[in-house]
Amino acid sequence: MPRHLAALSAMALSIVAPQWAGATTYTRDEAVRIALEKSSDVKTAEEEVISANSQVDAGYGNALPSIDLDATVTRIFGLDDVNPSDSSMAMELISLGQEKGFGDPSPWDAMALGAINGVVNGMKSQAYRWQSSVGLTATQILYAQGKVGTGIEIAKAYKHVKEVNLENTKANVRYNVENAFDQLIFLDSSIVILHQSKDMLQENLNFVEQGLKSGMMTELDLIRIQLKMDQLNSQINSTEKKRVLARNALLNTMGLEWESEVMFQGDLRDPLQGYTYPDTSMANVKKRRKELVMLEASEEMLQKNVSIEEGGYKPTIVLVGGLKYSNNKNHFYQWDAPDWDDNINKYVALNLKLNLFNGMKTKEAVVQAKSNLRSTQIQKETAERGFRVQIESCANTLEDANSQIEIAKRQIDLAQKNYDLTNDSYKLGRETQLNLLNAENDLRTAKLGYMQAIVNWNQAYNALLQATGEY
Repeated sequence: MPRHLAALSAMALSIVAPQWAGATTYTRDEAVRIALEKSSDVKTAEEEVISANSQVDAGYGNALPSIDLDATVTRIFGLDDVNPSDSSMAMELISLGQEKGFGDPSPWDAMALGAINGVVNGMKSQAYRWQSSVGLTATQILYAQGKVGTGIEIAKAYKHVKEVNLENTKANVRYNVENAFDQLIFLDSSIVILHQSKDMLQENLNFVEQGLKSGMMTELDLIRIQLKMDQLNSQINSTEKKRVLARNALLNTMGLEWESEVMFQGDLRDPLQGYTYPDTSMANVKKRRKELVMLEASEEMLQKNVSIEEGGYKPTIVLVGGLKYSNNKNHFYQWDAPDWDDNINKYVALNLKLNLFNGMKTKEAVVQAKSNLRSTQIQKETAERGFRVQIESCANTLEDANSQIEIAKRQIDLAQKNYDLTNDSYKLGRETQLNLLNAENDLRTAKLGYMQAIVNWNQAYNALLQATGEY
């Protein structure tokens, strides 16, 4: 390889950028690491994993008993005070009997009157102005047509989807950072090439200015090369602005604020190093492509969801047990001490619930669940076909990129020879200035084209790695 081409190859494979004191410099690996830590996409995916883990824990919680504490205080207005020891009802009945000539009550009559008095007072006690209760209830689902266990399995499948999504998000962030990094390499090296071209043009400008003074050159020759110099300066300025935008875009992808003095340092893959061709076997691609893994996990999740919806046709059996303390008084501050046999109600209940008709809700829920499952299956089938097309397209692009590198190498060699011969002839007066300027422009274009070919190869190689799931 000619020396000028070897030097250009070295430059095309690495960022050649000015350094200054105090500048923050990131390598490719550092840029990727920071992006994986700070990218908003990665952070969002991590939060989704946390949420999915919580749903698994909540699913297990559904299998455990539910214990609830309930406390109620009620104030009823418009009631008189209740006196449980009041025996006025019995005394009134005795007095009335004596007035009628029945005499004093017998022991049996006294017992009957006492019972009546107790009933009256019991009825009164239900109407205390302050009625309070505290209850503790435990509920355990015994059978729920598999909803609890299946719900846990769905939560686990959803968790797996989110974990794979996190891995896929990281891979995409890494892919975007490296492509942006490659673009910076191209722009930085392009600026170097443009400045080298400017040096050559300046040399010719100096030659024309000397020739104009000696009468060998015309003012038209000077104007031509000055126009070329202005155009080149404009191209350098435009490329430098593009580099600033590309740098800020990379910082944004990394999750960092824009920083005017930040620098990036790294290199590209050298196609001549013989990198291993990615594995394009569809059997292996299906195992590696994270999008397909997520669709398979979603399919499993939706299959279980069909089972849950079909459970609506089956009964639910729940065991309920509880304790309830009640206190009814005329005043809020009056409380009876809890007594296990007196004012604490104990109960155990077994509840069976079977829906007989709900307006076809269960039937339609099953239909919708099956439809969602089929939609996911169709997406998976479509994705598999799409992967084949994507891999074929990326493989063709990589093959074309290899061909373009070889063409770009020949173009540089020919453009360099053409410029050297034209420049020598021009200085001897055997070649026109216009041909010299065209030769210089062709050489610059060939160098930029070679650099672009190297970048295109790297991007095509990355794309094929991504398409095969190896990225």
